[in-house]
Amino acid sequence: MKRVVVGLSGGVDSSVTAYLLTKEGYEVLGISIVMCDNSETVTADAKKVSDSLGISYEIIDARECFSKCVMDYFTEGYLKGETPNPCNMCNKYIKWAILQKYALEHDASYVATGHYAKIDKLENGRYSVRNSVTATKDQTYALCLLSQEQLRNTLMPLGDYTKEEVRGIAAELGLDVANKKDSQDICFVDDGDYAAFINERIKSGGGTFLGSDKAEYKWPDKGKFVNMSGEVLGTNEGYIHYTIGQRRGLNFSAGKRIFVQSIDAANNTVVLCEDESLYTKYVRLTDINWMGISDASEIENRELSAKIRYAHRQAGAKVHCDDKGIMIEFDEPVRAVTPGQFCVVYCDGYILFAGKIVN
Repeated sequence: MKRVVVGLSGGVDSSVTAYLLTKEGYEVLGISIVMCDNSETVTADAKKVSDSLGISYEIIDARECFSKCVMDYFTEGYLKGETPNPCNMCNKYIKWAILQKYALEHDASYVATGHYAKIDKLENGRYSVRNSVTATKDQTYALCLLSQEQLRNTLMPLGDYTKEEVRGIAAELGLDVANKKDSQDICFVDDGDYAAFINERIKSGGGTFLGSDKAEYKWPDKGKFVNMSGEVLGTNEGYIHYTIGQRRGLNFSAGKRIFVQSIDAANNTVVLCEDESLYTKYVRLTDINWMGISDASEIENRELSAKIRYAHRQAGAKVHCDDKGIMIEFDEPVRAVTPGQFCVVYCDGYILFAGKIVN
């Protein structure tokens, strides 16, 4: 009997994942990865599920690593004027790293999660994440940084199910988590107030930010609102409070609908614009993670699509390579491209590669 390590988050998706794998004949080892101090409910629910399914269960404390690799990454990104995506980083550097380490230590052949996605081995021998059967719950975007080593022994049973079907299975099993709400916000910012979290992080000394020998950032005071010509329009509360595309919460009256167009962190300046100025066809990427292909030479003559954020619907695109790296050209302009997020490029439902958006 093959062993599989399942990451139990205390929710319905990971719970049904564990059940489906036991049904397929695997010996399931359940683990919960504690990443924040507010994880009591997660571990309590996961323990109930493991007891109900008759599988082993262990709690792994990853708070120190999570703080350095994810919270600091998140904090530094915002302080640079970016809008970082901590979930993608967490999947690569925390969840999969711990799942695979535990699997190695316990002689397990696979790891598994409750993501709505599929993993296939392509004709070129590489592994890639593929769209799930349900577009509304597809989670491929959050997995775009996974490596070939991480993908080759990962199982994702929920790729063939809808959320409704998963909840139905949990209800039939009598699991308490059958109707548990999905988590919506970033797990370490309970109230959604990212600015307050970052302020407290700075005050507490945080840690060593990724890419920095020592944290030298400070909380920004009030700055300027300017238009795209550089004319001063008013006072902002500090650039940390804003993200590209934002309209609500600007506390600025212009007599028309106005949005954040860009952020100049170095000068504590927020550029405002009307909606039409938020659109562009071009996106520059860095830090490329090749997934379905090994390099840009395999892109030629493929019909591509891409998305610039988790909730963005895939849109037709082309890829250009130059001495500066990779540029994505969308067939039609896309709205509010945001540095710090990831752009994921697909072909036939598979991820070819992903990169961090620079501008």
